Amino acid sequence: FGSIGWRTLMNHYKDQLLACDFFTVETLRLQTLFVAFFIELGTRRVHLAGVTANPDGAWVTQQARNMIWTLDENGTEIRCLLRDNDSKYSAAFDAVFVAEGVKVIRLPYQAPNANSFAERWVLSARSECLDHILIWNEAHLRRVLKDFVHYYNTRRPHQSLGQQSPVPRTPTETAGM
Repeated sequence: FGSIGWRTLMNHYKDQLLACDFFTVETLRLQTLFVAFFIELGTRRVHLAGVTANPDGAWVTQQARNMIWTLDENGTEIRCLLRDNDSKYSAAFDAVFVAEGVKVIRLPYQAPNANSFAERWVLSARSECLDHILIWNEAHLRRVLKDFVHYYNTRRPHQSLGQQSPVPRTPTETAGM
């Protein structure tokens, strides 16, 4: 991937790209919670990595390990991880992916459009779910986001996927046909 352009990377290799990001949610008690997630760019499938009030390097690195295990279980081959320059992403975080043969691409500073798929998912999560619910605590946020991610991946139609969901539905047999 060394010298190819950004457009080529996105157009030709999107099925092998994974992006990650954080966003924050304020609870009723004014506690700031951090949500970590990954999104497969080709399928738009979202993986909720975790929710915490203190996303230190060890916690973030464990989320990377969990993501690698999930990708292995699903048989998903990822060649590149797109991430911003947040200090929460430690060298150990990158090392987890590099050890699996995944190239870590650090996005330019102050360029949210470079991670537009992740930024768009945050907008969807907020506008379709979180803006309509008062979050009590970390456990409540985790439950709400787990349900929203399930809906987003299995039921919500996506224009870029021909009105299909990231995880295709299997047709159900109807009795009496």
